[in-house]
Amino acid sequence: MIAIHVQKALRKGAVLAVVDPRLTEIAARARYHLQIKPGTDIALLNGLANVIIAEDLWDKEFVATRTENFKAFEEEVGGYPPESVTPVCSVPEHIIRAVARGYAGASKAVILYTMGLTQHTCGTNNVMAIANLAMLCGHIGKESCGIYPLRGQNNVQGACDMGALPNLLPGYQPLDDPKVRAKFKAAWNAPLPRKEGLTAPEMFEAAAEGRIKAMYIVGENPLLTEADSNLVKRALQKLEFLVVQDLFLTETAQYAHVVLPAASFAEKEGSFTNTERRVQRIRQAIPPVGEAKPDGEIVCLLARAMGYPMWYSSPMEVMAEIASLTPIYGGISYAYLDKEGLFWPCPAPGHPGTRILHQKRFVRGKGLFHPIKFIQPDEQPDAEYPLLLITGRYLTHYHSGSMTRRTPLGFYQQTWVELSGEDAARLDISFRDRVTLTSRWGTVKMIATVNENLPRGVVFATFHSAENPVNILVGPLRDPRAKIPAFKGVAVRIEKATR
Repeated sequence: MIAIHVQKALRKGAVLAVVDPRLTEIAARARYHLQIKPGTDIALLNGLANVIIAEDLWDKEFVATRTENFKAFEEEVGGYPPESVTPVCSVPEHIIRAVARGYAGASKAVILYTMGLTQHTCGTNNVMAIANLAMLCGHIGKESCGIYPLRGQNNVQGACDMGALPNLLPGYQPLDDPKVRAKFKAAWNAPLPRKEGLTAPEMFEAAAEGRIKAMYIVGENPLLTEADSNLVKRALQKLEFLVVQDLFLTETAQYAHVVLPAASFAEKEGSFTNTERRVQRIRQAIPPVGEAKPDGEIVCLLARAMGYPMWYSSPMEVMAEIASLTPIYGGISYAYLDKEGLFWPCPAPGHPGTRILHQKRFVRGKGLFHPIKFIQPDEQPDAEYPLLLITGRYLTHYHSGSMTRRTPLGFYQQTWVELSGEDAARLDISFRDRVTLTSRWGTVKMIATVNENLPRGVVFATFHSAENPVNILVGPLRDPRAKIPAFKGVAVRIEKATR
């Protein structure tokens, strides 16, 4: 969806730079394709900042009035001249300079980033380096500027807004704030846990170790999508009780003791919140199929069966409660969402919503520059595992393919491993050869194809296919703060399969 808008902007004269190890369709349309070595984003981003400061292109007024800690940041990026960065990240020096000049000199500039930036052991630092660059040039808090994290699913933003995080309550209100806790306790007539929860990878580790006895999984297929699939399988098998709530009998649901049939987006009322914070209504188009019910109705039925009186007459009533407890949604109601939605924060009824964040100040007051040092990724190729695997998606499939692989005329139904022509020739691998991929964490067999748009030493595979569960190859390494696994740089070797 975002790519459609990017292409419209290109037709109007916008300049596009794409940072990606692969020459994707959108990268082929860019003026600059920065074909980066996986895991070297910080070196590249610091190199861009180095050029902007060295050539005096930075926004001095914005930095002086809206930020702090600039001197420490300036000192750090001083050690990343393009001639030193190029050997690290494989992006030519002249392209680094051209992109830095273009971004700094633009009257309006946007940074869109995806999971290629965050799915590293240094993912949090990558995002901070992006924020440094935007603040350095003053490209934030203005129309058609800013930083947009593109989510993997359509309502990830909304789920986070509603407290689907291990350490926050709805509206990003801190779990350890006594006033916040008292407010929710009074509204829900129930005590709140004092201890922070676990992230998904931590949950599966705990289940595999016997510290978690039961799970309730809603709308996810972690057996295919989570890192270290072998550990996830052991965890699911060890659980004393597993409930899965989904549209189809997914690979994960096959391990469940109970499967609850859920309604799809077209079969229920509610709202989604997208990456630009726009809260939008969804409206029921057809009745639920078979015995399926909307997720909220299932949760209410389950709560009442367990002794908690959870009664909501409709999603409209849920939205009213959200507004009463969540300040950033305080003015949002179904009546206000009828036309085209609202951008939060929308603190009170009648408020127009906030289309542009950070216009006068940041949430913390001044934006904080973080000096970020580049460190080589934890997992490196070597003689035994000489290639770097990055995992991702095909345009025609969605996540684990639990919906899209059931379409009668689907494309890319089989997961391929793509490798460069140079690597294929060296390994004597031809189109459609069956090969074995082995990492330090696991082994999987796949069909190979040659992709001349990949650089030497980098291979690519999607995770859509249960027949070729590529995330078996991804190990337990993850970002220490966000806990996101390192999907975008797994050392592997490829051999022709014997059978």
